[in-house]
Amino acid sequence: MTEATTPLPVDQEPLLSADPLEPLPLLRRELHTGPSGLSAREAGRRLAVYGPNEVRRKARTSLGRELVRQLVHPLALLLWAAAAPAFVTGIPVWRADWRPGDPTGTGSPLHHAYITATTATFAGIVTCQVGTAFAARTDHAALRDIGLFTNPLLLAGIAFELAFTAALVYAPPLQGLFGTAALPLDVVALIATLPVLVWGTDELRRWVRRTHPLTKP
Repeated sequence: MTEATTPLPVDQEPLLSADPLEPLPLLRRELHTGPSGLSAREAGRRLAVYGPNEVRRKARTSLGRELVRQLVHPLALLLWAAAAPAFVTGIPVWRADWRPGDPTGTGSPLHHAYITATTATFAGIVTCQVGTAFAARTDHAALRDIGLFTNPLLLAGIAFELAFTAALVYAPPLQGLFGTAALPLDVVALIATLPVLVWGTDELRRWVRRTHPLTKP
């Protein structure tokens, strides 16, 4: 004996919270089906409501365009920004003709270059924090919209941080205490660009979010 089912009106949604442990006749009734499957009317209704049961495929992009998209992805931009400090802090040991495996301990010819490189790393971290402090002031708006000098406490903290870093790098008593060395002026000039690089990377990310907002289905 075939169990009869009552099809739903076209504008009525099927019940999607059916309990699979319910008795089979009740479960079929809640899912609007029967032993032989959906009726033609119910299948047509679901096709009209949900569309065809197929995977939607996106149009393929060219390899070159996909490569460019990956290179300018926000995470990729952060990696590019992180590569700059690594390059800058390696300048002192590269000038000293350092090679992987060369000794850099106390008394070695490369020890001073090693101390200079670690000092450049420390200064690079500090200046990157300055760029992060400006970038963290806003998550969506441009920094020019909220003002560069509108947070005096932040500016005071940055000024103290930079002054203390300069003392650690250039004051002889602190050099011996903290194991730092004076940085060459060209290295200082490169390190001074890192805050702009870090802030600019995040500013670019916010610009992309403002001009290309994600659309919700």
